[in-house]
Amino acid sequence: MPTRDTHAPAPRAATHPRNVSPVLDPIFEISDLSVWYGDYQAVRDVTLQIGRRQITALIGPSGCGKSTVLRCFNRMNDLIPGARVDGKILFDGEGLYADYVDPIEVRRRIGMVFQKPNPFPKSIYDNVAYGPRVNGMKGNLDDIVEKALTGAVLWDEVKDKLKHNALALSGGQQQRLCIARAIAVKPEVILMDEPCSALDPLATSKIEDLMQTLAGEYTIIIVTHNMQQAARVSDRTAFFTAEVDEQGVRHGRLVEYDNTSRIFSTPADKRTEDYISGRFG
Repeated sequence: MPTRDTHAPAPRAATHPRNVSPVLDPIFEISDLSVWYGDYQAVRDVTLQIGRRQITALIGPSGCGKSTVLRCFNRMNDLIPGARVDGKILFDGEGLYADYVDPIEVRRRIGMVFQKPNPFPKSIYDNVAYGPRVNGMKGNLDDIVEKALTGAVLWDEVKDKLKHNALALSGGQQQRLCIARAIAVKPEVILMDEPCSALDPLATSKIEDLMQTLAGEYTIIIVTHNMQQAARVSDRTAFFTAEVDEQGVRHGRLVEYDNTSRIFSTPADKRTEDYISGRFG
């Protein structure tokens, strides 16, 4: 059910129009994206482009729709009863939600790393090998596993215990294992939904370094509540907020999207400035 606010709708904050830095090689093109859960419109009219082999951060207060938008990129919302996606999302120029598109293939090409590490209760080796086996990938499986673990900067730590249970790894190692599992099937995009929120600072630093390394080969979109993290790792940042309509219903809206350096140094919208400076959210 929609969350209702008994107060009158807040006036829109003042904005300062400017030319937004263009996305030169977009892998995603999103136009008028809205997401519904039953009769509730959770996200309204989002338009932006995501650059290929860049790190894009989605930031904003809780309930602003950033994770909902993230899940649209690999059709994870399809798995939620009553969810509906309106508008247009092009992936490499093709409609992501076209009738002929196979959602399972979408999720192979666009992997997901979740907030809490979720390795399978299997060996380290079998966790990484699972995707290649299911997808019938050709090639030497040992080589595929080693390459994925090396890509996730985990190989040297686990190469002598590949048959050990993955659940015995530390939290940070488990998250890097999940990244290895994602890249083992050779995706083009990696989605990360607050991947460091459950990790200590040292493990977080390793994941951030890994993201910047992976961006040389993959497009990465990350949802984060950590402003310092967004500023450190991302090329572009999208700021979302929750607006209250005339009926008192909250909807997620995209406020501002630009190069991260501009968002954090000279935001064009006061709502962005208030959020990143800690005045709200």
